[in-house]
Amino acid sequence: MDAQGRRRADNIDPADQWVLNPNTGEYELRLPPSGAQPGVPRPRRGAPSTATRTRSAPGRDRAAPGRDREAPEQDREALGADLPGPRRRRAEPPEPLPGRRRGRTKPPKKSKAKKILLWTGGTMALVLVAVSGAAYAYLKHLEGNVNAEDVGSSAKSSFSKDEAFNILIIGTDKRTGAGNEGYGDKNSVGHADTNILLHVAKDRTNATAMSIPRDLMVDIPECRSKQEDGTEKVIKPSENVRFNTSLGQEGRNPGCTMDTVKAVTGITVDHFMMADFNAVKTLTSAVGGVEVCVAKDVDDEDSHLKLSAGKHTIEGEQALAFVRTRHSFGNQGDLDRIKVQQQFIGSLMRKMSSGDTLTSPTKLYKLAEAATKALTVDTGIGKVNTLKDMALELKKVPPKNITFTTVPVIDNPAEKVHATVVVHPTQSQPVFDAIKNDVSFTAVKEKKAKEKAAVAARLKGPRSAASEIRVDIYNGGAEAGSAQETLNWLQNNEGVLKSSQLGNADAPLSKTTLEYSPEQADQARKLADLMGLSGSAMKPGESEKNSQGLPAIVLTLGKDFKGAGVPLTAATKAPDVEKSTADKTVCAK
Repeated sequence: MDAQGRRRADNIDPADQWVLNPNTGEYELRLPPSGAQPGVPRPRRGAPSTATRTRSAPGRDRAAPGRDREAPEQDREALGADLPGPRRRRAEPPEPLPGRRRGRTKPPKKSKAKKILLWTGGTMALVLVAVSGAAYAYLKHLEGNVNAEDVGSSAKSSFSKDEAFNILIIGTDKRTGAGNEGYGDKNSVGHADTNILLHVAKDRTNATAMSIPRDLMVDIPECRSKQEDGTEKVIKPSENVRFNTSLGQEGRNPGCTMDTVKAVTGITVDHFMMADFNAVKTLTSAVGGVEVCVAKDVDDEDSHLKLSAGKHTIEGEQALAFVRTRHSFGNQGDLDRIKVQQQFIGSLMRKMSSGDTLTSPTKLYKLAEAATKALTVDTGIGKVNTLKDMALELKKVPPKNITFTTVPVIDNPAEKVHATVVVHPTQSQPVFDAIKNDVSFTAVKEKKAKEKAAVAARLKGPRSAASEIRVDIYNGGAEAGSAQETLNWLQNNEGVLKSSQLGNADAPLSKTTLEYSPEQADQARKLADLMGLSGSAMKPGESEKNSQGLPAIVLTLGKDFKGAGVPLTAATKAPDVEKSTADKTVCAK
């Protein structure tokens, strides 16, 4: 482009380059086509043609010498070829009145409103950049609010949006912040006062929130806790102690509480979230209060809660008093207080996800500030974006399929005056197994009915004799010696003589698998019967060959392996337990 052409291009009004697209109703930036004459701005709809420009506008250069001042018709048509709307023929200029000299036709003025619209469209990119910068700065601010604690291998190092996940929610009785002097033990280091293991299903159709009583008698395993000076302290195990001492006592951190949950239930905890008294007050105030219901008048001298029978919207100090009250409900024990807390949390979840909250910038701002300041989490989820992702995954679960339940317990038989409880010897394990196996406690719509039917069909069909089964056994995460133990059992007890033990698998597995080719399906079904495997453990495909070059089924013992001869069939239906769901308001009694 020559200097003269550049000068003309520099004088183009930026607003003239924004054209309304009639198909979308949006203003779009239209640059000159690649074949257009350099330096010549594209004409805008309604602007006069170059034929009327007999003189240069003030401040603009005249046409280059030797060029016709009037652009040929075909050039004008070429410049406007891709303009939206039908092509219009240029109208002939009107004849001048007698006695008057013909002058330059002035271009029509744009309306003020149109000019504003055009300039708004042109500057939108800058606005978005500015907003994005502000959003980033605010996210970093929120991230500074969150306290992340390193609990080592007790928690996962990251969060996966594609898997089921377990979060241990801990409410401590540590007194921090103004106004909390009247609550809890004055010298408390912060015990695990309220504990909820939240399991979110892999397909996000359901979730289970299982409360763990603070007075549950447990064995706390050895754990490692990083101290304030950066050193690591190894804390010896404790036997037959209250669950709430798994945090704070002897310097234990939330990782020790997570390890204790796994020791008691067999469920691996992925992450933790911990909050103190202030969380209840600030979160409820941020959303404008939550609705609760009491079946009778309440006037509790200890918690200072005073409510008449019926529904109430509570926040702040009153909300904290509600969740701490234990002498006004049920048998005045911790188990009845847990039910009240579950109802309260369900109501808080409904309010946080309500349109009233989500459409209010003020409430969202207060909620973001309150939530991030109230939480202590593990380093694996210590980023605000990670917490956001986790919240969005939980939001996918319908409230009617979020189940609240409690670890099945009985009174401690070792006590004459019952003050503590122990895990129920028969009713607890089915509850733990349902959570481990991602089984819902509510009726959910089956998303993959065809796939489920196909898995079940793998067990349908003829079975071979045990003596015909050729199988190679690998250890893929079970206890050491499990593969050899299984080999001995199959050969000596079940007559599976064509079996061999080939050591460890290439990678650990969470669940036991049985791989086989189509022609070995009858052998695989027989072996599944012997091992107590479900159809989901069977993996049809290609099998390996044994040392004699013959096809062999591959049995890989996963972390779920419980011992030779112990069935591995996973529960497909949750046990019938006392429960409530997050979509309903239940009056505390």
